[in-house]
Amino acid sequence: MIILYGIKNCDSVKKARLWLDKHAIAYQFHDYRVDGLSSEQLAVFIEQAGWESLLNKRSTSWRQLTDAQKTDLDASKAASLMLENLTLIKRPVLVNGEQLFIGFNTENYQTLL
Repeated sequence: MIILYGIKNCDSVKKARLWLDKHAIAYQFHDYRVDGLSSEQLAVFIEQAGWESLLNKRSTSWRQLTDAQKTDLDASKAASLMLENLTLIKRPVLVNGEQLFIGFNTENYQTLL
């Protein structure tokens, strides 16, 4: 089962959902704001992709953090920040069994066909 994690009003998530729908690929949408995200699931994402890949340092949410929050980052601190503010997670995150894609990239999504 393919699960697409994100926030429904995010432009990248909208593009991913449109692409999946256009190619008739069945998926379950998991909205962080509605469904939340468990620390266990985030740990799986971090294990598979690394916290550096998941943490969105270009987001408005990142810019609103204090300098103290942004310094001395490691996997544990980054995970805590992402769980406190789910918009710090790059979107979308697509999980297909053992495959995990961060962000929308048509070349990666082509492997689902």
